[in-house]
Parts: sequence; C-alpha cells; structure tokens
Amino acid sequence: MLDHFPFYLVLIVLIVLLIMLANRIKVAYPVLLVLAGLFISFIPGIPVLKIDPELIFIIFLPPLLYESAWANSWKELWHWRRIIGSFAFVVVFLTAISVALVANAFIPGCSLALGFLLGGIVSPPDAVSASAILKFVKVPKRMSSILEGESLLNDASSLIIFRFAMIAVATGQFVWYNAALSFLWMVLGGVVIGILTGYFFLKAQKWLPTDVNMDIILSLVTPYAMYIIAEAAHASGVLAVVSGGLFLSYHRHEFLSGSSRLRGENVWQSVVFLLNGIVFIIIGLDLPEITSGLRSEGISFYEATGYGLLITFVLIAGRMLAAWGAVIVTRIAMRFITVADRNPVGKAPVLLGWTGMRGVVSLAAALSVPVMIGNTDVPFPHRNLILYITFIVILVTLVLQGLTLPILIRKVKLPDWPDHLPKEETEKMIRDEMARESLEFLSTHHPQEMKESFLLRQLTNRYTTQLISAETLNLSPEIKDIYSQILERQRQLLLRKNNSEERIDEEIVREYLHRIDLEEEKMKLK
Repeated sequence: MLDHFPFYLVLIVLIVLLIMLANRIKVAYPVLLVLAGLFISFIPGIPVLKIDPELIFIIFLPPLLYESAWANSWKELWHWRRIIGSFAFVVVFLTAISVALVANAFIPGCSLALGFLLGGIVSPPDAVSASAILKFVKVPKRMSSILEGESLLNDASSLIIFRFAMIAVATGQFVWYNAALSFLWMVLGGVVIGILTGYFFLKAQKWLPTDVNMDIILSLVTPYAMYIIAEAAHASGVLAVVSGGLFLSYHRHEFLSGSSRLRGENVWQSVVFLLNGIVFIIIGLDLPEITSGLRSEGISFYEATGYGLLITFVLIAGRMLAAWGAVIVTRIAMRFITVADRNPVGKAPVLLGWTGMRGVVSLAAALSVPVMIGNTDVPFPHRNLILYITFIVILVTLVLQGLTLPILIRKVKLPDWPDHLPKEETEKMIRDEMARESLEFLSTHHPQEMKESFLLRQLTNRYTTQLISAETLNLSPEIKDIYSQILERQRQLLLRKNNSEERIDEEIVREYLHRIDLEEEKMKLK
C-alpha cells in the first residue's frame, strides 16, 4: 500500500485535471474518467488498484447517497412521487426481469438467479453522470427533479434485488413467502432505522455543545451509522441512508448553525467530488484484472463483449419503452386521479428514456460479488463475466448516451412547463415578504430602538427592495442582536413559504437561505 502511495497521489491529481478538462470542453466528467482509467490500465507497470469486495459498499455508497438525499428537495420528490416511484421501483424490477430472462436464454451456464443478480447490478441509472451532463444544458425543472428523485430510490430497489439474488445463488433456493417478508422488513426497517438514527443525531447536535468542526465530523459519521445499523438489522442500508438523509435535510435549520451549514457544504462537496472521481477511474483501471479472469473461466474476449452489448441493448430499449409507457399510464390515470403532469407530451419520454447511463452503484455492486460462495471453497459462478458485462454496460452507456444526450436535449426542445412561478416573480415575492416580515418585527418588538438608531431606520428603508448586506455597517452588539433576530424571522418565513407554496421553486428558496447564512457569517466578523 505505502509503496504505491505516490501513484495514488498522482491519480488524485489526474482526476482533478481531467474534471477541469471535462468542464472546459463541456463533456460529462464520468466519461473522461472512465476512458482515462481504461487508457492508464494498459500502461506497463501500473499498480493494480484493489478494494476488498466486502468494503466497497460501505466505503463509497453511504456518503454518496447521503449527499444526494441532502441536496434533493422533499417537496419536489413528493410532487413527482408517482413517476419517480414507478421508475425507481417498477421499472427497475421489470428491467431486472428482462436482463435475467435474456441472460438465461443467451449466456451459457447463466441461471435465472445469476440473471437476476446481473439485473440487480445494472438496472439503476447513475445520477452523477446525468447531473454532470445536465450542468451544461438547460432542461425543464421537472425533468431534473424526476431524474434526481429516481436516482435516490432506484439504488435501493436494485440493491434489494441484488441481495435476494445473492442468497438464491448461494443457497440454490428461493422461498417466495420468506422473500416477501424479508423484502417488507428491508424496506420498512430501512426507512424506520434511517429516520430514527437521523433523529438521534439531530437531537445530539441540537442539545450538545457542538461547534462547526464537530458538526461536520458528525455529518460525515451519520451516513455510515445509518448504513451499518440497518445492515446489522438485516434491513436496507441504502434506504436507511436515503430516508435519514432526507429527514435531516428537511430539518437542517433546526439543529445546524449557519456556520455549520456553510462550511459543511464545502467539505461535503470536496468529499463527494473525490469519491466520485475515484470510483469512475477505478472502472477503467479494473479492466485488465477482469479480462484475465475471463480467460481463466475459458470465455473469449469477443464472446463476453457480445454478451455485454446484448445486455446494454436490453437496458436501453427497456428504459425507452418504460418512458413511453409512463406517458400512456399517466393519460389513463388522469381520468381517475389527480396527477402531477396534467398534459404529458410525447417529447419528454425521449429525454427520460435516454438518461440511462450506469455508473457508481453498478460498479460497487459488481465489485462486491464475492470470489467464493459463502465460507466455502466453491468459486462464485461467472463472477468475472458479470464484472466484465457490468464494465461494458457502464462504458457503452456513458460514452454513447453521455456524449449524445446534450445533442438530444438541444434537438428535442422540450416545452417550458409552468410548474413553478417564473424566477423573477418568485424572487420579487420572496424579497417583498422578507421585507414585510422584517419591518413588522421591528415595529412590533423594537419601536423605541427604531426611533433612536439611525442604522435601524436605514435598514427599514432598504428592506423594500433587497435583502440587506451588513458589510459596510459598523453594528453595535445591541443592533447585532436585533439584526440576528430579523434574519431568523426571514429564515422562518422562507421555510414556511416553501412548505405552503407548491409553485415556488425550492432551489430559489435555498439560495436565499444561503444568503441569510452568509449574512450571519459576515456579521460575526464585525
């Protein structure tokens, strides 16, 4: 490990440089990282990067899922719950079935259990790749909300399938009623454990005398605690992290100070940036070891590549059909229930169906397949073939769909759906409401101070047009205290407004909450 330490440092620097290049040429960075890893793997003398299969989930998945849940909007998730739920659960399950049937029919020696295992590995699309691509092109808010929400939940559903398939392969048995009870516990137990663990950390950080550094450390520990506790109880660790992350994200203003939120955001961005970069470059670096394993199984490189391309075609075709099917189901359902999309159009499924790039979760699941079955000396059947097929799926979907998706988005020209109020109108509404709330607070609670303080009178004059910055003001301790109360009133107003107004884009609300946190930080420096 220490002998290769300089190589790992160079690798991290290379990841940073490649992501800078990707941003410059406007290409999704997962594509460049995978191709770079593939190129590096053919350089003679390059160290083999190995990670214990039992540790791959616990190292990478909890923080990546937690950060994704923290960044997601519960309001948007709930608004698009039907389409998100159908893609995250129904489509993932149907995809796993399709992969299992095709693998069983065309891959010699591949049982249905192994097919389901492969299906569980490759069924979830990768959120990181999609968000990296969407950063360079403008898409309607509803599309990004659906994709982000789907990515949160499809990992959990696919990994549940993966776990049951692993048990079936190891034991050779599948008792449906036992599986149904286990599935119910995995889902419900995972959600409950995640929320309870999140509640514990919320109370701990709220009542204990923590500072910014302690809050950040606890935030890094939280997803691992959720995952480990749930897995120890044989529930879904992924669902625990997702549900707990959403719970804490919703209550973030109750237990974290503005300083902890601001600095924690920077730390988490760096951690997730590094983890994603490492995972995607590992995909390319792992190819030589996978191909050598194929030779040991007596499977030719061309034959295995053909299987990988076949499974990739099944995944792409299945998602496109599912996207069109969602429109048909929505048109039928809207006659009986209220649906979020009251006017589904034919262009949206093209984009939704083509955002099926595979990545981090698929790689982590494939690498976690054990070399031996249980504690025996029996090799896990077709492990190297499963790894290679997963590699082909990730590579082809990233390169093919990842490079063509921006072109497709520009060609399709999706309508600008009026799901939210226009940004200018929303910002004006927020500024006006914040000004009225601040003026009402001052006139009700501090009328005497308003008469005596020139600075407070100056504040009242500027509140009607913008959120004030205290950068140029020399505030006394008394005025600072009043100003802090004003900022807290504004924060609570924004949170109430976001919860009560469905058409307000939460992203804009979070921008203003971020400004309030910054305002509090600047005031501390005075």
